[in-house]
Amino acid sequence: MPELAVHTRLRRSPYYEATVAEGVTAFIPYNAMLLPLGFGQPEVEYRRLTEGVSMWDVAVERQIQLLGPDAGRLAQVLCARDLSKAVVGQGKYVAICDHDGVLINDPVALKLSDDCWWLSIADSDIGLWARCVAAERAMDVEVSEPDVSPLAVQGPDAEDVVASIFGDWVRDLKYFWFGDAELEGIPLKVARSGWSKQGGFEIYLMDGSRGLDLWNIIKEAGEPWNIGPSYPNPSERIESGLLSWGGDCDANTNPFEVRLERFVDLDVPDDVIGIEALRQIKAEGPKRHQLGIVLEGDEPRSGHMQWYDVLMGGERVGDMTNGTWSYKLERNIGFGLVSVDCQIGDSVEVNKDGEVIPGRLTDIPFSREDR
Repeated sequence: MPELAVHTRLRRSPYYEATVAEGVTAFIPYNAMLLPLGFGQPEVEYRRLTEGVSMWDVAVERQIQLLGPDAGRLAQVLCARDLSKAVVGQGKYVAICDHDGVLINDPVALKLSDDCWWLSIADSDIGLWARCVAAERAMDVEVSEPDVSPLAVQGPDAEDVVASIFGDWVRDLKYFWFGDAELEGIPLKVARSGWSKQGGFEIYLMDGSRGLDLWNIIKEAGEPWNIGPSYPNPSERIESGLLSWGGDCDANTNPFEVRLERFVDLDVPDDVIGIEALRQIKAEGPKRHQLGIVLEGDEPRSGHMQWYDVLMGGERVGDMTNGTWSYKLERNIGFGLVSVDCQIGDSVEVNKDGEVIPGRLTDIPFSREDR
C-alpha cells in the first residue's frame, strides 16, 4: 500500500510522539493535521470508551480565534444560533452555513470574553471564511488560529479521572462549559465536551511544546481506572447518533436534514449568513432526512461503508453516508440521508459496490431493540 508522506502541508499534533509510543496504527488527514485512527485493538478501544475511560489526541479540532471589539458580532454573523445570551465560560454547539443554508461546519463556539471567541471546528477552513466575512463587513476583529490543541478524556470514568487531576470543581461544569486551569506550568482550559455520548472532557492545551508532558500527566493519573489510548470511535459515534460533518454531509446538506434543527434559531438577525435561506427551507420543508440503517447479517463487513446508494422498491431514495460494525447491536449499521418519503421501519436495500444488502430504517440514536 502507498504510504501517507509526512509533509509541511500536513502538520503533526503536540501529542504525535505520544500516540506513536502508544502504538497508533493509522492516521487520517483532518484540518491539515494527522488524526490518530486506532491503536490496533478496535473492540478493546470501544469497550474502553463505553465501559471505562480513554484518552484521545484531537488536536485536529483547531480553534479559530475571533479577537477584538467586533468578535461577538462576527461570531453571531457566522452562526445560525442565537449567541446573544452566552456568557464567559460557556460554549454552544452551532451550525455555520453558507448563503444558501448549506452546512459548512458544526463547531462549538466558546466565549472567552466579550472581545474573544473560539470556534472549535470540524474539517473545513472556517478561518479563511471568517477572515473574508470580517473584511467584507469592515469588522474590527482579528481572525487567527492560536496555539491551542485539545486532548479528550472520554468514558464513564472520565469525570473521576479529570477530577483527580484538577479537583472536584470540574464535576460542576455544565455540558460545553469550560474553566481555566494549570498543570506544572502548562496553561489549559478544561471543557465538559467531546465527540462521544459517554461523557467526558476536552483539555485545551495552550502551549504546543508541552503536549507530551500533558499526555503523560493524564495517562499517569488515569492508571487506577485503566485509562488507555483511543480515538473518536466510529462504532460508538454511529450508535450514539453523532454527526460527522464532511462524512455525513454533501455539498447541499442543510442543518434540518441532519437533525440539527434545535441548534438553528430562525429569529436571529437578518445579517446572519444563510438565515434567510434557512427560513425558506424550514417553511417549505426539507427534502431529505437522516435515519438509521440496520443491515441484515450478523458478521462484520470488511471496509468502511460510506456513500452507497439506498434503494426502495428498486428506486434510489438516498445515500448511506457511513457504516460500521456495532458492538452493541452485533449488526452492521449506519446513517441514511434519504428522502422524507422514507420512514422508520421501511425496508430498504444498500448497493455496496454492486452487492445489494437488505436493511431497514430506524430512529437515531440506535437502541438494542434495533437489533
